[in-house]
Amino acid sequence: MPGQENTDKFDKAKARMLKRDLMGRGITNEQVLKAMAEVPREEFVPESYLSQAYSDGPLPIGMGQTISQPYIVALMTQELWVGPYCEVLEIGTGSGYQTAVLSKLAKKVYTVERFTELSKSAQMVLGRLGICNVEFDVSDGSCGWPESRLPSSGCFDRIMITAAVPQIPKPLLSQLANGGFLVGPVGYGGAQELIVCEKRQDKLIERVICDVRFVKLLGKHGFAQ
Repeated sequence: MPGQENTDKFDKAKARMLKRDLMGRGITNEQVLKAMAEVPREEFVPESYLSQAYSDGPLPIGMGQTISQPYIVALMTQELWVGPYCEVLEIGTGSGYQTAVLSKLAKKVYTVERFTELSKSAQMVLGRLGICNVEFDVSDGSCGWPESRLPSSGCFDRIMITAAVPQIPKPLLSQLANGGFLVGPVGYGGAQELIVCEKRQDKLIERVICDVRFVKLLGKHGFAQ
């Protein structure tokens, strides 16, 4: 946890990030900007990278994983159209930073991580920040949320995939409510397309947002390696 003496430095860096890297690049949703302003990114990065906590780039968090750059976190959140009634499934907890941002906007966030170490770390940070509307699971995220623990509706209003998939995993599509949105990076190469999907009458309407570069989602319905 960063020392109190760094508070002013982080506040200035965050203000710069909000103005230059988010608003300056087309992030206009006021609730998303508010959530990004409220979540202290420095809490989610390794101590050796604290000086880069608000730089607009990904940072390593261990286990071959990264914390996404702030702009991409804000962009994916904006494209997901999360409201206070939404129950959101996040595939890939990672550091918990994106989870925390979603928690500020949603009724509840359900987040899946394949690495126990990362899940435990994220739980500790979110707990320290007083965020209590998040449920965690350690399993193969490409298979979706465990059927025995689904929300009462049996599906999710929104789904966010925070690692690259070769195609949208079928279990996730079945867990997305009609009228719901899914956003995630799709592609086989080193770069992918960030895609937003809307589910209407069990059919998907897809739209490409931009090119991105994410680590792979390993699993039964993701990449083998």
